[in-house]
Amino acid sequence: MRQHHFERRYQKSWQGLEVGLHDPKARLGARFPEQYRQLCHQSALAKHRRYSPQLIDRLNALVLQSHHRLYAHKSRDKSQWLRFVIWGFPRTLRKNAHFVTCAVVLFLLPALIMGLLCYFNEALIYSLMPPEAVRQLEALYDPAARVTGRERESDSDFLMFGFYIKNNIGVSFRTFAGGIFYGLGSVFFLVYNGLFIGGAAGHLTQLGYTGTFYPFVIGHGAFELTAITFSGAAGLKLGFALIAPGALRRVDALRHAGREAVHIVYGAVLMLVIAAFLEAFWSSGTHWSNAAKYGAGAALWTFVLVYWFFAGRTDGS
Repeated sequence: MRQHHFERRYQKSWQGLEVGLHDPKARLGARFPEQYRQLCHQSALAKHRRYSPQLIDRLNALVLQSHHRLYAHKSRDKSQWLRFVIWGFPRTLRKNAHFVTCAVVLFLLPALIMGLLCYFNEALIYSLMPPEAVRQLEALYDPAARVTGRERESDSDFLMFGFYIKNNIGVSFRTFAGGIFYGLGSVFFLVYNGLFIGGAAGHLTQLGYTGTFYPFVIGHGAFELTAITFSGAAGLKLGFALIAPGALRRVDALRHAGREAVHIVYGAVLMLVIAAFLEAFWSSGTHWSNAAKYGAGAALWTFVLVYWFFAGRTDGS
């Protein structure tokens, strides 16, 4: 291809990049990484075909400027995530403390009540799950089991890590998304999960499986249970925006509430990934004593609560 045909073909895209790169604050769009790769290819072609030094210099300058802008943007993205984890997420939780408190009550109260009822009435667990599911639950935490909290044939920690991520995020997303039904879906999933977890705990305690069940759940539970509760709080925020939109139209109130709700969900997903890692690689491990697991679990719960109440307090918020 002759140089003038080459220039005519790509001139428009080069000019667009030059205009965007000239303004440091300009947003170059989602296609910018792809444009950068194409520009590198075009620069290599120009050198290979021995086009004019002026054109090669122009393309080299564009490649260099694009490289700086692209990787500076990625660096900013990383710092934004760090700021979100350290400051943004906990401050958003505290800003929506009334929704978080409501979600905690909707989850914890049914869990405590059902846990006590199933402890004193061994047949009540069958009102929550069928007999086959109860037998599977008992087998998971049977002291005679080779690996606690896991199906006997599930030998790969990495496979279980993926399974836990999929399962936990699925529960969290349903709890959040249910808020679109005027909050009723979030209320249902919070209460249901509370009943299920409380009933399972009460039943296993009544069987005497405390030495396997509680050491298994105490570590990852600090992140998993709180993340599900936070997801429920995000869903309740959506529901409240639909019930009481104030002076806004419901769609505008939902959009406004959704910005903070999604931030809460982002943080909850990160917590669930941590929980899945702990559940796969720590909770089911047989190399640690129950005392070590209780100690680690207490430390993790303390960390989560301190993070929730105190992280990101730079101005008293």
